[in-house]
Amino acid sequence: MLNALTKPSIQNAIPFWASMGFVLVWLIAVINGGWWIILIPLYSSGVTTLIDHFLGLSTQNLDPAADDEALFWHRLVTFVWVPVQICLVLGALIAVFWFDHLSTFESVFLLLATGTITGGIGITYAHELIHQKDKKERLMGDILLATVLYGHFRTEHILVHHRYIGTPRDAVTARYNENLYHFLPRALISSFKSAWQVEAARQIKQGNEVGDWSNPFWRYGAGAAIMLFLAAAIGGWGGIGLFILQALVAILYLEIIDYIEHYGLVRKHLGDGKYENTAPRHSWNANHKFTNWLLINLQRHSDHHYKPDRRFALLQTFDKTEAPQLPYGYPLMAMIACNPRRFRRLMNPEVKKWRAMYYPEITDWTPYKDASTPMPR
Repeated sequence: MLNALTKPSIQNAIPFWASMGFVLVWLIAVINGGWWIILIPLYSSGVTTLIDHFLGLSTQNLDPAADDEALFWHRLVTFVWVPVQICLVLGALIAVFWFDHLSTFESVFLLLATGTITGGIGITYAHELIHQKDKKERLMGDILLATVLYGHFRTEHILVHHRYIGTPRDAVTARYNENLYHFLPRALISSFKSAWQVEAARQIKQGNEVGDWSNPFWRYGAGAAIMLFLAAAIGGWGGIGLFILQALVAILYLEIIDYIEHYGLVRKHLGDGKYENTAPRHSWNANHKFTNWLLINLQRHSDHHYKPDRRFALLQTFDKTEAPQLPYGYPLMAMIACNPRRFRRLMNPEVKKWRAMYYPEITDWTPYKDASTPMPR
């Protein structure tokens, strides 16, 4: 790890409120329309990357033994964002259908841009909340996921991804040399399927019917239905269509980040369907300061998979001797990933360095590349 531990305080919590900058940018876009809407994606990608360049890397690690009370100001931003996101999504629809200052093109563009916020920030905050033991926090996470119609992410992420990361069982571990546009449909379809299978198996194990009311898919569906009803109340079928468009952008943004977080990284097969334990080296780490503030340390993904019960503020960062490092923060990496050739030129040499550093004894990587190693037990 990079430096001495720091105690949590309101001073080191304030930077993590950077996501609230999106509210101001969104308001400017909604009020003015036109090319002002481009401020949203410009801020989420270009401006954040530029600020990263000037602020440099984050090396501060908070004391992982800090309790929840000491983290009040850090946690508060995740709670506040829940009503904020609802207002952003429904507010965009109200601006489109209850006012007449936006053209059809501007309306579509606004909901597309809003999806970059609900995906980049909203799902990131949902991810933090669904990991917590407190039921109220998990419920807030469910609400955020309902605003992007992706409730099953809670099951898939907690019960599948974390358990099977770096193995053929995990749909969102991107394979070496895998094209983003091949990864996306595989991840989207397999994630839903695996989440359903897990919950169905849990119901059967508990002696229930698969469709028992305790199956969380009822909750996921109800959340989505409520949001679609509100969208319809605001704009009818057009409101539903634009709401779904926003959700689609958010989901795609999430899965692009998934693609980046584990690209080419696998866990060593030990034989007989057994794999090594998850370690910091099985996720890409990024120490870029501003985007870690903006994404509440999501880029400290190496420690998140190593210690998934840690709150975002307590995630530790690592140097290149302990975990593989992304060359840029997530926003710029997401743009590069959309150009598969450039992404492979950038990342394949890094994967090869990772292989040489951690697994010099493996001479044939074909089974890992093809995901043909045995399914984990």
